[in-house]
Amino acid sequence: MEFEQGPNAPDRKELSPLLKLVLELGPLGLFFFANARGDVLYDFFPGLAALGDPIFLATAVFMVAITVSLVVSYALTRRLPVMPVVSGVVVLVFGALTLWLHDELFIKLKPTIVNALFGSVLLGGLLFGKSLLGYVFDSVFHLDDEGWRKLTFRWGVFFFFLAAVNEVVWRSFSTDFWVSFKVFGVMPITIAFTLFQLPLIQRHTLEDDKDRAG
Repeated sequence: MEFEQGPNAPDRKELSPLLKLVLELGPLGLFFFANARGDVLYDFFPGLAALGDPIFLATAVFMVAITVSLVVSYALTRRLPVMPVVSGVVVLVFGALTLWLHDELFIKLKPTIVNALFGSVLLGGLLFGKSLLGYVFDSVFHLDDEGWRKLTFRWGVFFFFLAAVNEVVWRSFSTDFWVSFKVFGVMPITIAFTLFQLPLIQRHTLEDDKDRAG
């Protein structure tokens, strides 16, 4: 079982950007749906009510969905995507603790830990001359080495920002607000941050890709 290859690898097998987006964001969407509509789901499937409040049902759904996502990704590429695997492992560990101890604290801590871990990995990789962000975005952007270094640094800092925001939100607001913010707050913030990176991306896109775009 192998992990995906690094950026600009000549024989790297890629998923389409849309499918990759569905596989990475689909589990999060199901997490929100199960939490928001948990009572309705309990009416249709009374046996699930043993899980307790909808947040625990949502946690179980999240764990199953992210596992299925990783299996599908591996089946299509024969390689595991690095960052979704890290996120998936944390989801499974903290999700299991959430269900076992019946304490929603653990699933709320998951974004803090994952984002801090990603930030540490990206910035730590730069110290060793590795622009690890290319493992995630190489199917979307084709940048020169300097571009990947700069983009990796910015995303590393941004992940620490997201970790701090998650801590503020879950400690200050209700569980339902936290779940909604996780889906409808973090995503717009991330999209806005990504759009602000477009000038950097355009400056460092490889010449062949610029020619095709022109």
